Amino acid sequence: MNVIQTHKFALLCTLIAGALLTFSPSARAVSLQIGDSHELGFVNYGIPAGDQDRLNYVNHLIGMAVGTSDKADGQSYFRSNNAFGQLPQAVLAGIVKGKTTSINLGVGGLYTYLLAKYDGPNYGTEVWYVGNLSGVITIPGTAGRYDLSGWVLFGAGVPGVPDGGTTAMLLGAALSALGIVRRYVMS
Repeated sequence: MNVIQTHKFALLCTLIAGALLTFSPSARAVSLQIGDSHELGFVNYGIPAGDQDRLNYVNHLIGMAVGTSDKADGQSYFRSNNAFGQLPQAVLAGIVKGKTTSINLGVGGLYTYLLAKYDGPNYGTEVWYVGNLSGVITIPGTAGRYDLSGWVLFGAGVPGVPDGGTTAMLLGAALSALGIVRRYVMS
């Protein structure tokens, strides 16, 4: 009788694991490109490139109308034609910097903007909206014929949007599974 209950328990665990995997977001690699649907805009040239300067570049692009250009602070700004809805301001708290073309955004919602500088004074600064992405992404190693100098991830100045109930659904499924397991194991 114990062998049958153990077999049922193993089958039940397998079914629950399969169901939970069905509801989990699928991992897919995202490769950002210059001018793609995630592009927020471009800053020509993006110098100086201190943290506060970079923050100002991103926030200036956020404040621009879609598809427009502007000159301010000694920079030329070009806002992409991509509409992302209401965008929160970027903040310096929690920024992450790097120089590789592979970037780990984590589980999502941690970072909203990615700024990448290409070859100092020769090319410029690309800014992408990454607030709807998670996991590992890649960015171009070159822009034109100029190499990547480095990148910065910025978070948003307002709390992130809740996940739409996925966490609550998974918690409910786990609690239900525990109840079912308890019923079969205890009987």
